[in-house]
Amino acid sequence: MNLTDPIADMLTRIRNANAANKAAVSMPSSKKLVEIARVLFEEGYIEGYTIEDTTPQKTLHITLKYGPKKQKVISGIRRISKPGLRKYAGVADLPRVRGGLGTAIVSTSKGVMADRDCRRAGVGGEVIAFVW
Repeated sequence: MNLTDPIADMLTRIRNANAANKAAVSMPSSKKLVEIARVLFEEGYIEGYTIEDTTPQKTLHITLKYGPKKQKVISGIRRISKPGLRKYAGVADLPRVRGGLGTAIVSTSKGVMADRDCRRAGVGGEVIAFVW
């Protein structure tokens, strides 16, 4: 199946699995999706991710993270830059999600990174998604 926006599909799958208290979610893999999963892992929103070599395309498995009493770690996840309307931000204009409590995932010339890392590195780019 050919998807128009695989990033939005990934975020929707994570959002739906999180709402249903699922332990894990799977999706078709790509380099960009693996990088987004890496940022989510580094920021502490997911427990882990693996890539399974299946045919015709690799599969990305994401293990969701919950608190001690099944409290959701991800309370919201939203796509910002869409195929029809791209959103770019310079280092000075990078958005703060929920006053700094959330994370903006940004695609830069140095790779996909969180907004904090972008400010530290002094680079801007395409704002892919907000997670809080």
